[in-house]
Amino acid sequence: MPVSPIPAGCNTVSIYLIVKSAKAALGFYEKAFGGTGIECISAPDGSVMHGEIKIGDSTVMVSQENLEWGMKSPQTLGGSPASIHMYVDDCDAAFNNAIDAGCTQVSPVTDMFWGDRYGKVEDPFGFQWGIATHIEDVSSEEMQKRSEAWFSQMRQGD
Repeated sequence: MPVSPIPAGCNTVSIYLIVKSAKAALGFYEKAFGGTGIECISAPDGSVMHGEIKIGDSTVMVSQENLEWGMKSPQTLGGSPASIHMYVDDCDAAFNNAIDAGCTQVSPVTDMFWGDRYGKVEDPFGFQWGIATHIEDVSSEEMQKRSEAWFSQMRQGD
């Protein structure tokens, strides 16, 4: 029987997070984002060489920082240039759960011009998570108008 080029349970694109403590991150993501642990492979020193957690229908892969291999966490780098975007059924509940678990608020939950109810948190490992529920389909033309109004408000400090 041929092997599938994409492993069962994986999407075409999945995120792979490098963190200071992979064991702590995997446990935290279970609590904060409702994840379910899939697998964890230890390195000889007991750290996590590779871990996987399922959040919704997506697999998130996690590894311990290893400077020898050039794998650096956001904490070592002074931040991350990437963020994670997650769609959920109830943005407010998921956002509050993440805050209760130990995330910090980056931006509060609000209805956004692009048609999502959206807020952003930062986890204790240096990654920002956008949490959204899609509430309205918005045409490209309408989104352009709304974005111009939004940027105008931002410039005015409203």
